[in-house]
Formats: sequence, structure tokens, C-alpha cells
Amino acid sequence: MAHHKSAKKRARQMLVRRARNRHARSSLRTAAKAADAAISSGEADESAAAVRYAERTIRKAASNGVIPKKRASRQVSRLAKRANARNA
Repeated sequence: MAHHKSAKKRARQMLVRRARNRHARSSLRTAAKAADAAISSGEADESAAAVRYAERTIRKAASNGVIPKKRASRQVSRLAKRANARNA
């Protein structure tokens, strides 16, 4: 447990940031899974909307520092690749 005032503040800040990061990571995983499910269902309109939402969620998480930007680009690229292959 922290004893100094600054260390106590740092601990409070870490709790808030951890909760924010966990929420962002969870929502991006959920969006990616939903996009995969929509792609495998075969509906072109539904999968396009799900992929757009997943891309927005992934890129937002990357811009907030939850995941690295290169990982976000890789995930978006793979998702779009699967969607395009399925719809073609």
C-alpha cells in the first residue's frame, strides 16, 4: 500500500486507467467477434456494417494507447481481407 501522498494519487489514477483500458479492450474484442460472425453469416450489408464498426473501435483503442497502432492496423487489415474474400 502506498504511504506518500503522490503514491496514493498514482494508485488512484492507475485504477481509473485500468478500468478504462479493460473496457476498451473488451469492446474491441466484442466488435471483432461480431464482425467475424457477420462475415461468416454471408450477409454483405450486415458484415460491411459490422466491419466498419469493428474498425472504428479498434482504431479508437489504438489512438487511446490501449493497443499498439501497428497491431490495430494488422487486425483491421485481416478483418477487411476476410470480409472482402467472403463477399467476392
